[in-house]
Amino acid sequence: KEEKVKGLLDEITERLPEEFNILEMLGRTEDRSPYTVVAFQECERMNTLTSEMKRSLKELDLGLKGELTISNEMEATMNSLFLDKVPDNWTARAYPSLLPLGAWFADLQLRIKELEGWVTDFTLPNVVWLAGFFNPQSFLTAIQQSTARKNEWPLDRMVLSVDVTKKAKDDFNSAPREGAYIHGLFMEGARWDPQSGMIADSRLKELTPAMPVMFIKAVTVDRQDTKNVYDCPVYKTRERVLHSCGPST
Repeated sequence: KEEKVKGLLDEITERLPEEFNILEMLGRTEDRSPYTVVAFQECERMNTLTSEMKRSLKELDLGLKGELTISNEMEATMNSLFLDKVPDNWTARAYPSLLPLGAWFADLQLRIKELEGWVTDFTLPNVVWLAGFFNPQSFLTAIQQSTARKNEWPLDRMVLSVDVTKKAKDDFNSAPREGAYIHGLFMEGARWDPQSGMIADSRLKELTPAMPVMFIKAVTVDRQDTKNVYDCPVYKTRERVLHSCGPST
C-alpha cells in the first residue's frame, strides 16, 4: 500500500505546475474588465487548491519516510490516494466533481492549461470552457456587466440570452464582439439536434451527448425573446444541484 501511495504521490507532485504569479500578472495588465477580474479570481482559487495539494503531499511524503508522525489527516490522504479518491481536504478547496482521483487530476491539468492560455494576454478565449471554472456564475455575471458597461445600460435590467450554434469549438477563430461563445455542457436524457435546432430524444447508448458551442449574450429585459424558449436547468454534476444558466432557444 505504501509503495503504491508513494509512487502516486511522487507523480502528482512532479506534474503539478507552479502557482500563478498574481502580482506579476497584475503588473502586466491595466485592464480591469469584468472578464479579467474573473480570470484573476479563478487563478487565486486554483492557487489555493494546488498549494494545499502540495502541502499535504509533502507532509505525507515526510510521514512515509519516518520524518514526521503520521497524523489522522495524513492517514486519510494516504487512504484516498490508495483508493483512487480525491482527498477531502482537496475537495473542500476544489470545484464540484464526482470523478475518481486519476480522472480528476487529468481534468485539473486541463483546467490549469485553459487558465494559462487565458492569462497570457488576458484576451477572452475564442470559445470559453464554462464547465472549467470554479465559479461559472461569475463568468455569466461578467457577460452582463461587460455589456451593460459598454452600452451604458442599467445592470439590474440585464438578462442572459442563449443561442445554440451549429458549430464545434474548433470552428471559431475569434471571440464575439459582445457576449461569449461557451462549450463544455452536456445533455442527459435527451440530445440537441443541430439540424432542427431543437431538443430531441436521446439515441441508444448516448448517455450524455455534448452540446454544440453556445452563444451567450446579455440583453435588457425588455428585449428578451421568450417565445419558443425552454428554460433548461443546468447542473455542475450529476448530483443535480441546480445552477441557472439562463434560457436557451
